[in-house]
Amino acid sequence: MRADPRALRFGAAITTVVLVSVLLTQSAWLLAAQAVVFALGIAGRSPYTMLFKALVKSAPKETEDARPPRFAQAVGLVFAVAGLAGYVAGIMPLALVATAAALLAAFLNAAFGFCLGCEMYLLIRRLLPAANMEVPK
Repeated sequence: MRADPRALRFGAAITTVVLVSVLLTQSAWLLAAQAVVFALGIAGRSPYTMLFKALVKSAPKETEDARPPRFAQAVGLVFAVAGLAGYVAGIMPLALVATAAALLAAFLNAAFGFCLGCEMYLLIRRLLPAANMEVPK
């Protein structure tokens, strides 16, 4: 499966705005909505990507392997769930730090095209030989 890097950066930009809004409003509901977006992204069904495809009709000049960005969505989901747990339990340091960590990763991708989760995926594949096995299609 291939991914359009323009759509990935577009999604990261929207995620950045959502996570900044979460930090400003301390809204657990908004963070929960972003967690759902991350979960949909793991399945290749991100609403942000769908919005990009509806707005931009041109084909990408290049595509990339979808596995690293999907892994990055899983990492984002972990941080969003941790932040959500912090908000629900009233543990504000957990809520704020987890949300800020996800925000940092989204911002780096949106602004500079640097995907931390993707880099983690590639590093894990290099370090763990069993992770280099191809998944059957």
